[in-house]
Amino acid sequence: MILSVDDKTERLPLVPLRDVVVFPYTMIPFVVGRRSSLLAVERALAGDKRIFLATQRDAKIDDPKPEEINAIGTVANIVQSLKLPNGNIKLLVEGAARGRVQSLETVDGCLVAVLAIVDPKAELTPEVETDMGKVVSLFEKYVKLSPNMPYETMISTIRVSEPGRLTDTIAAHLQVGIEEKQNLLEVFNPIERLGLLSGVLEAEIEKLRVDRRIHQRVKKQMEKAQKEYYLNEKMKAIQQELGRKDDKLNEVEELKQRIQSAKMPKEAHEKAMQELKRLEVMPPVSAEATVSRNYLDWLLSVPWQKRSKEIRDLDFAEKVLNEDHHGLEKIKERILEFLAVRRLVNNKSMKGSILCFAGPPGVGKTSLAQSIAKATGRKFVRVSLGGVRDEAEIRGHRRTYIGAFPGQVIQMMKKAGTKNPVFLLDEVDKMSMDFRGDPSSALLEVLDPEQNGTFLDHYLDTEFDLSQVMFICTANVLHPIPPALKDRMEVLRLAGYTLLEKEAIARRFLIPKQLKNHGLDPKKFEVEDAAVRDVIEKYTREAGVRNLEREIASLCRKLTRRVVKQGKDFTFTVKSEHLSEFLGVPRYRPTTSDKKPEIGIATGLAWTEVGGEILLTEATMMKGRGKLTLTGKLGDVMQESAQAALSYVRSRSQELGLDEDFYRKFDIHVHVPEGAIPKDGPSAGITIATALTSLLTRTPVRGDLAMTGEITLRGKVLAIGGVKEKVLAAHRLGVRTVILPRDNEKDLADVPEDVQKALEFRLVDTMDEVLSIALDRESPPKVDKEFNKDHNKGLPGSITH
Repeated sequence: MILSVDDKTERLPLVPLRDVVVFPYTMIPFVVGRRSSLLAVERALAGDKRIFLATQRDAKIDDPKPEEINAIGTVANIVQSLKLPNGNIKLLVEGAARGRVQSLETVDGCLVAVLAIVDPKAELTPEVETDMGKVVSLFEKYVKLSPNMPYETMISTIRVSEPGRLTDTIAAHLQVGIEEKQNLLEVFNPIERLGLLSGVLEAEIEKLRVDRRIHQRVKKQMEKAQKEYYLNEKMKAIQQELGRKDDKLNEVEELKQRIQSAKMPKEAHEKAMQELKRLEVMPPVSAEATVSRNYLDWLLSVPWQKRSKEIRDLDFAEKVLNEDHHGLEKIKERILEFLAVRRLVNNKSMKGSILCFAGPPGVGKTSLAQSIAKATGRKFVRVSLGGVRDEAEIRGHRRTYIGAFPGQVIQMMKKAGTKNPVFLLDEVDKMSMDFRGDPSSALLEVLDPEQNGTFLDHYLDTEFDLSQVMFICTANVLHPIPPALKDRMEVLRLAGYTLLEKEAIARRFLIPKQLKNHGLDPKKFEVEDAAVRDVIEKYTREAGVRNLEREIASLCRKLTRRVVKQGKDFTFTVKSEHLSEFLGVPRYRPTTSDKKPEIGIATGLAWTEVGGEILLTEATMMKGRGKLTLTGKLGDVMQESAQAALSYVRSRSQELGLDEDFYRKFDIHVHVPEGAIPKDGPSAGITIATALTSLLTRTPVRGDLAMTGEITLRGKVLAIGGVKEKVLAAHRLGVRTVILPRDNEKDLADVPEDVQKALEFRLVDTMDEVLSIALDRESPPKVDKEFNKDHNKGLPGSITH
């Protein structure tokens, strides 16, 4: 509670102060040098020695205007004045009371302020005394923590009982900014000033505590470093006296010798020497020393100049490839061409090739890369890229990260130990990307022959030459690979194996390998050719031979168990009749060559990630309003093919002998079995059109025939992809005739000769040609009389063409 307020007006000369706030009840010395301020001091000295002191808002201004001076300041008494030789006056003043400027005027070159002097008093209540005690306690803590404030002197100055005087005395001694001091000066109510001062003190105490903690921590670290340095120097002196060498010096000298003998490029050598100098001045047990040591180890472990001696003997290479793989003639031919060029050019700087083996699982992509390394005498390293999402897996982490490491490329080069290995990048099509970057983009530099001579790993931070590496990529499918990455690779397709090739592979490789793996003597155990053929046809259905190898391993396990029971003299020949006992019921039915013609069912050929497949297409109809239903988990493209096929049939209704309004009277349902498997692609167009035409004309489709091709609305048959895989699937399932678009005739060159001889290929340009081949007009149509009784003239049952 305020007891009284002394509020009166007074006219005093004004001196603006820079970076100083004067509080009542405190004495402060300062020097006056500006002309207007000197005139104001002289005016005060000539009068009652009272002067008004106010802080200017910007200390850089030499001649502040009235609006640039704070309106609230302190009325002070001049205790002492001393004129200095340079004309300035040194003053010692004592603050008396707060004043608020009401108006300012210039008189005889100095500022004169008309003031309202404010000096409120507060009643000493128990609450106020408690607040005063809290402020005094906080100030004591502040003085103890402040390094430049004498404790006894400061505490003696605040032994006052009046709250206003206490706050002003403490505020004058606080080491805070001018704005905070001015805020305290502008609070007239002593009780409010106590609360504000308490908050300021608490904040300053916390700052001082943080400063002290930091100072103590720094001091402790400095003491520790000094202690370590002293002990290290002492240890060196002792070891020198004993005639021993320092381990660290040994390590540095050893690293220096390794760097000199590593034959690094100039840039890498400079980085290594620079890092070695940093390591030399670091404490041996520090974390940074470990990072530098690891970096130098990587720089020295990478093969900068070491090369494998390359075998360029074409006869040896051909022998190795033929021993390890059956078939794959074009692939072997391409590898031998590469070696022939290397032999003639005989140039170490010749750029390496980037091959991409694309094909379904189990056709020998990875093992073929191993055979190439064996045939060329190079080291072989492999990296699986399946599921890789982080760009740093390829380019490495920057050394700013904790636990940084080089990328997989540099890691594998270190493992190879030579700069010209065969480097297999497995599963290139299964890379992914997320917020950590796109690893496929990072591979662009690795696989570009024009760029990989200066490959930059983020961890090594220096260029590394990959141009001597023979990169080989593998992929099941090509469409997930970005076009820019695919452009850097030479794609070699491995479509799959024919029945004869699988028999030869089983006989030459798989059976001897599995007999050996199961501890069986090849002289005592044999698998008949007919049994091998039955395993292929009845227990596996794949483009490669992986499942075939599993089935042969299963046979060997059964034989191993019998050997354990009956003794080592046991011998056995596996025949076809034993397969159901050893492998269970056959998983697949015999081939479809004897399938009878049926209405509304056509056999298509599809391409999948695991090779070619047969795609049965069924069509049926029922009374309705012309609705077309498509089932079997068909993709957008395949659904569009079905719509196009129906539109073609409708457009040809007159030529096919159909009622022009048939689509308004019946609902049509097209289904592709195995509905859980996603199916998509345009190549089912002619298959769906054939099934629909067969259904509507009640004409059976030949059962020994399969087809593939894209259809247009005008009945044109367009080219499709994956011909080799589809033809092999047709041959695998006993199809006799295959209908292909005429534009795909060139792709038949890739089909093995034995398959070409076993199949009849019919090349077509239009849907009319497809129907003339596929529809079996010699078989009698199966006409449903109940179904036709209301529609006698055309649909279905009419087969007039």
